Amino acid sequence: MTSSRVLPEITHWTICYPWVIYGRSSGVNATATDAMDASSPSSSNESPWLPFESRRRARDEKREAVLRTAVALFLEQGYHGATLNEVARRLNITKPALYNYFRGKDEILYECWSIGNELVDDCIAETSAGGGSGLDKLRKLIVQYAELMTADYGKSLVRFDIRDLSEDNRKIVQTAKRRIDRAFRDYIAAGVEDGSVKPCDPKLAAFAIAGSLNWIGHWFQPGGELSGRAVAEEFAIRLTEGIAKTTTQVTSTRKTTTHKAAVPAAEKADKPPRKGNASREDGSEHHTRTAAGAASQSKRARSRLR
Repeated sequence: MTSSRVLPEITHWTICYPWVIYGRSSGVNATATDAMDASSPSSSNESPWLPFESRRRARDEKREAVLRTAVALFLEQGYHGATLNEVARRLNITKPALYNYFRGKDEILYECWSIGNELVDDCIAETSAGGGSGLDKLRKLIVQYAELMTADYGKSLVRFDIRDLSEDNRKIVQTAKRRIDRAFRDYIAAGVEDGSVKPCDPKLAAFAIAGSLNWIGHWFQPGGELSGRAVAEEFAIRLTEGIAKTTTQVTSTRKTTTHKAAVPAAEKADKPPRKGNASREDGSEHHTRTAAGAASQSKRARSRLR
């Protein structure tokens, strides 16, 4: 004996966020038999679901939209001042829908930081793979890092308190900060070694440079007189001109040394003799006259003895 039940017949598909399917239906009789369950669907009936890759791509895009909205709101209102309700409102979705992508507000904060950190890692990798002196690499990293500090994800590296993250995520952030600091130090040390950077303490120089760059994330506002790129290029010169050993400086040093070593002969001839020299000349003449007088007296004495 088979049982019968009424199944809804979907005549119009609508996919609503987040992945909830609604449709208009009309009741029809259907027999729940194994044969029916095993029967293949008609080729004329297309599935309302997108292919897996398309669905995953759509999910990633929605996740990224949440992060972009959240990081902008965190920077605007502060992490503690911003709410997930406001994030959801700006996305025109419900707050529960956010939990399909993130478990909580602190996870969103960490993901925003993580994106910024990945961008910095890309900058370091690109700089290290390129050629040039230590100074060249240092300036290239400064430009890329400074420009990143003018974007929202870059600002998330310096504007938020890591104490708002979980303990595990705090450790990851601290390790990443040390890695960034090490990159600046290595380029400065390489510059000292190859002669493009003046002898200095790489640690202190790296602290001074990174501190100035990180502060860009606090004061820079888009739409000003200078673009992010222009600010970055200016900082690359200003922050390295004190430690850079430029060609002009080397040439100037050589000219100064040459000038001191080679004094024109005519200049020497025009100089009056020193007093010490005059005294020595006078003494020489005196000794000559004395010797002549003594010789004359000696001749007269020998003449008398004869």
